[in-house]
Amino acid sequence: MSSDQIHIQLPDGNTMDVPRGTTALEIAEKISPRLARVAIAALVNGQPKDLSLPLNADVELRILKFDDPEGMDVFRHSSAHLMAHAVSELFPQAQPTIGPVVSEGFYYDFAHEPFTPEDLEKIEKRMKEIVARNLPVERREISREEALEIFKDNPFKVEMIQELPEGEIVSAYQQGDFIDLCRGPHIPHTGMINAFKLTKLAGAYWRADARNPQLQRIYGISFTDPKDLRKHMKLLEEAKKRDHRLIGKQLDLYSFHEEGPGHCFWHPKGTTVYNKMSEWISQECHRRGYQEIRTPLILHESLWHRSGHWDHFRENMYFTEVEGRRHAIKPMNCPGSIIIYNSGLRSYRDLPIRFAELGLVHRHELSGVLHGLFRVRSFTQDDAHIYCTREQMKKEIVDMVRFTREVYAVFGFTELGIYVATRPESALGDPEIWEEAQAALETALKEVDLPYRIKPGEGAFYGPKIEFNIKDCLGRDWQCGTIQVDFSFPQRMDVTYEGSDGNRHHVVLLHRAILGSLERFIGILIEQTAGKLPLWLSPIQAVLIPVADRHQEYATQVKGHLEEAGLRVEVDSRSGSVSKRVREGQLQKIPYILVVGDNEEKDGTVAVRTRDNVVHGPRSIDALLEEALERIRTRVMD
Repeated sequence: MSSDQIHIQLPDGNTMDVPRGTTALEIAEKISPRLARVAIAALVNGQPKDLSLPLNADVELRILKFDDPEGMDVFRHSSAHLMAHAVSELFPQAQPTIGPVVSEGFYYDFAHEPFTPEDLEKIEKRMKEIVARNLPVERREISREEALEIFKDNPFKVEMIQELPEGEIVSAYQQGDFIDLCRGPHIPHTGMINAFKLTKLAGAYWRADARNPQLQRIYGISFTDPKDLRKHMKLLEEAKKRDHRLIGKQLDLYSFHEEGPGHCFWHPKGTTVYNKMSEWISQECHRRGYQEIRTPLILHESLWHRSGHWDHFRENMYFTEVEGRRHAIKPMNCPGSIIIYNSGLRSYRDLPIRFAELGLVHRHELSGVLHGLFRVRSFTQDDAHIYCTREQMKKEIVDMVRFTREVYAVFGFTELGIYVATRPESALGDPEIWEEAQAALETALKEVDLPYRIKPGEGAFYGPKIEFNIKDCLGRDWQCGTIQVDFSFPQRMDVTYEGSDGNRHHVVLLHRAILGSLERFIGILIEQTAGKLPLWLSPIQAVLIPVADRHQEYATQVKGHLEEAGLRVEVDSRSGSVSKRVREGQLQKIPYILVVGDNEEKDGTVAVRTRDNVVHGPRSIDALLEEALERIRTRVMD
């Protein structure tokens, strides 16, 4: 091959030799003109790059389209720039800050007085005009001095430029007269953004710190095809109907109050759901060899210094004083678990030790991000900490991955997105140890044949992790479970065992949560089922409706029989028509609605209806119980 040629390795195994300096877009055109028309960016040796980037060395190349996750991120980040461009034209005094991609689309924060819904309409209209201009989006690499001059009137951008490491290239992207500080990459031109909608307004603080200026956040969503946008907007309408905050109030499960912002008040029915979920996950842990523990809510400040949370998590913690000594309300359960492990001498014969804890934790969240059960200040984690040797590590991780999949399958969550989050800048410990930990996670996922993607720099400060995303019936992704490999805590807190050689060795500590936050998972499940929780979790599993007062005694007898078998039952003996009470049972999402009148009392039966308004007719008590108990035993979703 000539020295002025470079070698391109394509994802399908094909290769291509092209002149040095050829761009990714030119290669896309060689592959297929249609591919070039829909190309958004390129992965060059696994890194997202602009299509206009000249290639000057042999590379692995993949052309990104909108249906590639990386391509979608580039497209929506470019959409955030489009929105900022429109805002800058309409509201010249607004100062753009940052505009990242998020799971629900994208947002951009502006230093500006509050925007109105009418402003959103104007911004959308201007965005369409900018799209019609079909402006090229061009990358500019500039000196720090030039960047400070360009953005001198925007203190937020100036702060970001000043924080860049010395010698790092400063890049910006320009479309027409609008220029924005950005690492990129971006789409080739604004005309590609064919379908978008600005969805909501919110307040935010610069860098999520309440001591910093308040900003105005505009959220949006974008697609390449208007049909996909229309479909998405219909899903948003359906999501509003399934909002767990509304359903929770309707079903009298829980409430939120100003006396405790960000803290859930569980009502009797909601407490039943919470307890049943807790009991079940505890039983599943016990079946797999976990021992359950409980650790204190308040622990002395010195512990959090030793664990590293003080340096890496202090701003998210709550503190109190006990007899003049500073204590912290625990934001995580791991240090307490370690104290229990360290309370006795451990041998290699004892390992692995699996401690499970349904631990209540508290974390300071800004009021602007609190959102029902999804974002709270106190929640219970289904935590587990596994203490093992390096030789046991792989099997334990594989077992945890399988456990996680089995739990999600119970609730119908079979479509999973799996990520390995790698070493962040604030990481504790030797990089070589991090590489070993990450390799253990990836090896385990490969063994169970689960595809995964990498999230660079998004691991915990003490170790890399596997993240499990579940997809609900509306196509939304929820990040729930994690598995983390930790070599740092055992060294910092001297967590050891006596090996077969008679010497002390540091354990490998594996952190694991499957449901994650019980509160959040219950909220997800409520929206997944639109409040029609499976029979085993329903706070009221059956309601008896006597036709007339004379049937009250028989209804009470049936209630007692069902309760003796373990069902949760109510009798609705209020005045009003049977149809009205049946309707109320359906609105309360009660699985079995049982009407009893003269015929039922005479025959020893109940007339069965279900919450989906299906009339099943008369059934004996024993037949009903057999069906219900089997559904509970198998935990069917319905």
